Formats: sequence, C-alpha cells, structure tokens
Amino acid sequence: MVFADRDDGNPMQSPTKYDALVADDLLSAAELEHARRAAHAQLLDIEEVLVKDFQVPLEAIGKALARHFKVPYEPFLPGRMKPAYLLRNLKAQYVEENQWLPLDENKDGLLVLALDPERVRASRIVNQVFPKSTPAWCVTTGAEFRRTLDQFFGTTARSDGSSLREVLSGMAHDDSDGEAVQPVSQAVENELVKLVNKVIMDARRQGVSDIHIEPLPGNGRTAIRFRKDGALVPYIDIPASYRNALVARVKIMCDLDTSERRKPQDGKIMFRKYGPLDIELRVATIPSAGGVEDIVMRILPHGDAMALDQLGVLPHNLARLRAAVDKPHGLFFVCGPTGSGKTTTLHSLLAYLNTPDTKIWTAEDPVEITQKGLRQVQVNRKAGLDFATVMRAFLRADPDVIMVGEMRDRETVGIGIEASLTGHLVLATLHTNSAPESIVRLLDMGMDPFNFADALLGVLAQRLARRLCNACKEPYRADDAEMAQLLAEYCAELPHASAAGSAVLDDWRARHAGSDGHFTLFRARGCAACNRGYLGRVGLHELMIGTDNIKRLLQERGRVASLLAAALDDGMRTLKMDGIEKVLLGITDLRTVRQVCIR
Repeated sequence: MVFADRDDGNPMQSPTKYDALVADDLLSAAELEHARRAAHAQLLDIEEVLVKDFQVPLEAIGKALARHFKVPYEPFLPGRMKPAYLLRNLKAQYVEENQWLPLDENKDGLLVLALDPERVRASRIVNQVFPKSTPAWCVTTGAEFRRTLDQFFGTTARSDGSSLREVLSGMAHDDSDGEAVQPVSQAVENELVKLVNKVIMDARRQGVSDIHIEPLPGNGRTAIRFRKDGALVPYIDIPASYRNALVARVKIMCDLDTSERRKPQDGKIMFRKYGPLDIELRVATIPSAGGVEDIVMRILPHGDAMALDQLGVLPHNLARLRAAVDKPHGLFFVCGPTGSGKTTTLHSLLAYLNTPDTKIWTAEDPVEITQKGLRQVQVNRKAGLDFATVMRAFLRADPDVIMVGEMRDRETVGIGIEASLTGHLVLATLHTNSAPESIVRLLDMGMDPFNFADALLGVLAQRLARRLCNACKEPYRADDAEMAQLLAEYCAELPHASAAGSAVLDDWRARHAGSDGHFTLFRARGCAACNRGYLGRVGLHELMIGTDNIKRLLQERGRVASLLAAALDDGMRTLKMDGIEKVLLGITDLRTVRQVCIR
C-alpha cells in the first residue's frame, strides 16, 4: 500500500514485516521495494526473491519476521520428532492451506508454528482444534515451513509441480460421444481435479484475464482458451468423454447445482481452498447448442493498487487528472466498456488520495483490489444491499471520499450528485463509449442539469490496447505517406482540421522526430516471451474536465458534438489521439489503436 505524499510527490511506503532487514543494513529500502515489485511481477513469494536475488539468509528473514510479529523465530530442525498425537486429526493439505502447524505440547502450552501468527490467532481456529490447550506462537519462513510440513507428513500438499502432459497422461483419450459414456473412474476424477487446478494456476501465471471452456456436442473435443492481453489464444483440448466431468468439477468448486444444465448459473471460486494461489474467480455457465455447457472464468485481479504515474497516462493528461481529483468535493467519472481497466484506474486515484487524514468509503461488486486505509463494502443485491442503499449509508458515515463501483440507475446517480454537492468527493464508473457521451447519458437519466453541472469535475474515458513487446519490437523509418495517414487520423476530430495539421506535425517533430527530422515507429515481430509481438496492455485515455464551457453546455443540454468541440478547445485529446501519441512513442501500433477506438 502506498500513501501519496501530497507535498513533494514521493511515495511513503507503509511498514512491512521485512523492515528489520533494512534496519539491520542487510538491504536498503530501495532494494526491499525492488524485491517486492519483482515478486509481484513474477508471481513469487517475496522471500524467494530475497533469498535468490539478494542472497539474504533464511535465518535473517526469520529473525525479521520474529521482530515484526513479536514472537520467537523457529528454524527448521532436521532431527525434530514428529508429534503424531497432535497431527492425528490434521491433513497435510489443510495445514498448508491454513499455514499453521502444531510442533509440541508441554507444561507451557501448545507450541504452534505459523507464517502469520497474528492472522491465525485472530481466526481462533487453533482454539477450536485444540480446545483444552493454550497456544504459544512462533514464526518461521515459508521455505522452512514447507520443509517442516514435508518432515511431518512425508510430502507437501502442492500439486502444481506436475506438467500438463503428466496430468493428461492419467486420462484415457477416449473420444467417444460425451453424452453416452459411463461416469468416470475415481482415478480419472482425481486427474480432472489436478487438470482444473493446473489450468487455473497456468492462467494466473501467464497474466490471463479469462478462461474459456468450450465443449462441442457429440464427439467434438472440449477446447480451453485463454484471453491474454485482450486476445483469445488456444490452451488445450480435452477428450469429449470427460467434458461432463470437467464441467461438474468447476461447478462443485463454486457451489453451483451440478444437475441443472438448462439454465445459466453464476458463482465464484475461492481458489485457496483447492490450490496454493490465493485468488478469486467469477464463474458463468451458459447452456449452448447441442446440449453442452460453456464456462467462462474471470480471474479477479487481486493485488495492490497501481501508482497513478504507472497507468500510462501521458503527462498532459496526468497533470489535469491530478488537478481534478485534488478538489475537496465534486463528481468524477471513469467510463469505458467491461474489461477496460476502470477499476484499476479508480483504485490508483484512491491510492493517490489515501492519506491518514482522509476517510474513504467504497462500494464495489466485487471487491477486487484492497488497500489499507480504505473502508470497502461488497454489494450484495440478494440481501438487499445495492449501490443506492450503500451510498445512503455512506452519507451517514462521515466520508471525505466515496467511490462507487458502478452508477447504472437514476437513484444511484442522484445520490452521488447530492453527496458531491454536500462536500464530498465522489468517484464512480459508467459503461459508456466516450467522455462527452457519458454526460449526455446522465442527463437522459433525468438528472437536473444545473446540479449536475455544479457537481461535475471531469470524465475519464479509457480503453486498453495491446502493448508491443519491448524485447522483439522492430523499429523502422516511417515514410511520408504513413505519417500523413497518422496526421489525418489524429486531426480528423479537431475543429479546423486542415489548419491544425501543420501545427500538430511541427509539435510531433519537436517531441518525437530524430535529429534528421524523420520518425521512427515500431512494428510487432514476435518472440518466445510474447504473444505474436505483443506483451501486456497500455491504457488509452480521453480526459474531459468540467470547465466553465462544458458546464454552460450542460445547463443548456448541449448535444454530444457540441460537448466534444468544447472539450477539444479546452485541451482534451480523444482516445484515438492519445493512442496515436503512444504509437509515436513506440508503445503500440496504429492497427491496435484502431481496433479499440472505432467510433
């Protein structure tokens, strides 16, 4: 969690359990932060990075943990006796998932080894398993905990080491009609459990956003595809005879009705119950032609909020964005289609605003990103807890900043405007295509144009475009025809486009051209590390600020074209203009920008 220092712009890191390593001069603060970021990027535990990349001894890490949790450090002891009487009711998988282990019991109490003693103590699970014992806590490193677990149970509960080939080899490749086969054997069912776990873990490690399970009727095989960087790529095909068991396994993991195959169902998987990754997936099942069921699993992006300057917002927009949300009250929207990164942007704004003297409430469905210092509420429509109900409660809870996951109805928008006019900063998302269209959509909902104009701070529309792979992107010298095409598309939405063209080109030459006046662009090439020349995504942004011109048009119920022209006069760049700037910077290419910016 990062609190933004609003005076000098330097981030202040909140305390971590490894700070004693810095205090003991084993690492610098910068190295610890680098290790944290590297672990997050590589999906590793930070301890692995500290040991492998910075040569920090496990003993030093253990002592740092002991100082943080204020309990003794217990290293791995090769000759430790297995306490069979304490382990008789515990299984290896349960111990690994919950990360605590009884070591011994004597007159001083039950000695419990844990990776996070505070969390385990707060859960009171040890008191329930050993009701007659008084726990005494000790802490250890992740590597030593796994070695102790292996010492006591003979093997760790992890099943992520097997390759996909090994998992599939345990399943007979019978391609007979999937509707006619008998129920699978227990052995094959166990392999299916491993397969589903393997698919989810591979998807998470590859940075996949969605997993698509697509069975074909009759003898057709079941395809599994991953959505990576916005594009679907094949992963594996499963024999037809196992498609029903595969679908049933996913339904069991998210507590859905396995007998219901005619209606869509939705649920969620808390994967820490089944594997070593602490992630959550939203699952939708949809009956499709031929009596089969498709499944789509979205991996929710749990993690820390990104810093505002890491979103890919160009300096021109970043300064205007910060100025807008620095206001003490008002209404700010982030808009775009599903999967365009709205939640990530909102949480970056909240991280920027999140200081110890600010009270921030959020209403989200679901809560994807958690931040220390935020009070976050999960919307539950089945229990009557919708966005409007939560918003009303927030107004009685002394907020400074309110974030609403989605404003989709008149009541929620009305409460948001009321909150912004009574001294609160309100951030929200909308499902609209562009910044000017968002304003017209809200007016069409029946909002009072005068109150709305007073409340509006700005609207940020965004899309995600595929980013060129830095390792293999190929530079080339752009010819005059290509630059003329870029210039024409950039200026198409500007008022007086023909007159603006020469000024825009001069500006580009000053900022992007080489010493000889020519431009270097990049094209996708492809390598082993990327997806046909693309790796990751970059945001394209269209920021419309609630200036006096915009507010006047709002009060007059101006049309989209009028709002667009006024916003461009006030310095707004459209999504395509922002994308072309990123083409000139070598971040993406024009084909990709066109794909996400079609009007």
